[in-house]
Amino acid sequence: MISAWQEYLSNKRNVYNLTTTFSVLIPVLIFLPMYLTHIETRDGFAFTDPLLDLFSPVDLTWWTFIIIYLGLILAVFHLRNYPGILLLALKAYTITAIFRIIAMYFLPLNPPSTIILLNDPFVQFFGTGEILTKDLFFSGHTSTMFIFYLTARNRVYKNLFLVGTIFVGAFVLLQHVHYTIDVIAAPFFGYGAFVFSKWINNKFEK
Repeated sequence: MISAWQEYLSNKRNVYNLTTTFSVLIPVLIFLPMYLTHIETRDGFAFTDPLLDLFSPVDLTWWTFIIIYLGLILAVFHLRNYPGILLLALKAYTITAIFRIIAMYFLPLNPPSTIILLNDPFVQFFGTGEILTKDLFFSGHTSTMFIFYLTARNRVYKNLFLVGTIFVGAFVLLQHVHYTIDVIAAPFFGYGAFVFSKWINNKFEK
């Protein structure tokens, strides 16, 4: 791992890529929890979701975050020897977060009335401690897992992250945390962020 990073950082363009990635990622990580807290103060609109009407919600909070944080650990471990791909994943995550900020600004939503609260430890730690319910359209947890799938370097990890994406998407629906459209849209936004990140990476390599 050390040799891989030493070789990667021996190129000045890669150093610039690294510093640029973190100079955008860190402010977004700081701003996002505060922004989500602000979103909670707005009154959005709710709508009837035919799929959610078919079943009562189930509390799957711990299972959801076990998959998400285990996926994060596996992704970092897997990509530790691929500095460029790891930075690509971080870029894609950052862009996805920016997509969410914009989407929530223009499309304020109230959660399904039957929601069982999903307590995100990360947001709780960096935010005010308030449990968020209006961070909707689209599912950030599902899109993040899909980014892990897109950036995985072998079939085993790809399969693990794809299954993780499906489970996380299913769990937030079963808990009535998100509307169906939130989960369906998430991979498309994740893929768009991934493609945009590859385009940015190509600019650094030229």
